Amino acid sequence: MKDQICKLVGTVQHYAWGGFEFIPSLLNQPNVDHKPFAEYWLGAHPSAPSEVQLAAGTSIFLNDAIAQLPFKFVGEEVYNRFGGLPYLLKVLDVKEMLSIQVHPTKEEAEKGFEREEAAGIPINAPHRNYKDKNHKPEVMVALSDFWLLHGFKPEAELRKILQSVPLFTGLENLFERDGYYGLYKHLMEMPQSDADKMLRPLVLQALAGDSDRSTPEYWVRKLYQHNVPASNFDRGIFSIYLFNIVHLKPGQAIFQGAGLPHAYLEGQNVELMANSDNVLRGGLTPKHIDVPELLKHTHFDTITPQILDGVALDENERNYPLPSKEFGISQVSLTIGQQFSGRSYSAEIFIVMDGTVSVDGQVFEKGDAFIVTAEESYTLTTPDSALLYKAFVPASDSNTTEN
Repeated sequence: MKDQICKLVGTVQHYAWGGFEFIPSLLNQPNVDHKPFAEYWLGAHPSAPSEVQLAAGTSIFLNDAIAQLPFKFVGEEVYNRFGGLPYLLKVLDVKEMLSIQVHPTKEEAEKGFEREEAAGIPINAPHRNYKDKNHKPEVMVALSDFWLLHGFKPEAELRKILQSVPLFTGLENLFERDGYYGLYKHLMEMPQSDADKMLRPLVLQALAGDSDRSTPEYWVRKLYQHNVPASNFDRGIFSIYLFNIVHLKPGQAIFQGAGLPHAYLEGQNVELMANSDNVLRGGLTPKHIDVPELLKHTHFDTITPQILDGVALDENERNYPLPSKEFGISQVSLTIGQQFSGRSYSAEIFIVMDGTVSVDGQVFEKGDAFIVTAEESYTLTTPDSALLYKAFVPASDSNTTEN
């Protein structure tokens, strides 16, 4: 295999919360069946590995290529450190809200995986929590105006919510006595009939209003605008009131480490994470919910969201510094007459979000992705203009900390 730069074909995930137009338009794939196109995966995760198209006209799954020629694809040092490609790159189109979720640390992921393996739970079982042994720190860069829930509100803001919402009467005393953990545990584990007594009037009140996306009521209204059930309300609604509601503008990013509770609400993004699919859910989803496991791994600390604008490395590359040893991400923009040159440390994956680029004689258009194998030099040019995102492994001497 002499290929150093190859086209990469990813996998679309048709989750119910996805949109119908953005990813099909990006990939130039007509959505004749009107399926939700939620995520586009680019990487070597065994559940959905990307296809590497070779110059000879053949193809191979990326995880198989790495298994056969690990030093060629990810480099000797990265392979010895991580055992394969340590990141997974995605494009997301969030039309409906995603689940309230946290991700475990690497140590806890290993324990959880072994525990479920010993219990004989099939890897694809709907009620399985741990699909692999890895942690899942992640960063997302907004491609549109993007809204998400991100960690617990600071104390002053949380008290204001508990005081201003009549249906939360009595919860302020609980918060003062038992803190974030006690409050959240109480709400997430109370009998469903008690939760319904709080949530039904809360939903009806939200439906009667016209607040904007910066308020919890907007998202409650969106969740139940077409159907208000008589019972069994989703207690993920509590998180909408207790968590920070964050608005990212296109090009802004945010990082989410292990234990940080979060949920995507609306918009499109590029997402990069450690090579894992471990998600512990607590609501706003038809998927498996495991509240005890969620509580076990959640960090019950106040957080002020840190929005990343990126750092310009030169006129073409904007990097988003991250506390991760496994992945880094940059935005690359080009206009006619410009070129972007680099040399890969490990495998680098590019996705073209707009325009056309030529890479050492190969042409890639909007929606195309390509991989540059380890320790290879390359140069990108464009006949007009182009916007790309690059996923890479930081060099081992980078100033990062494990998550």
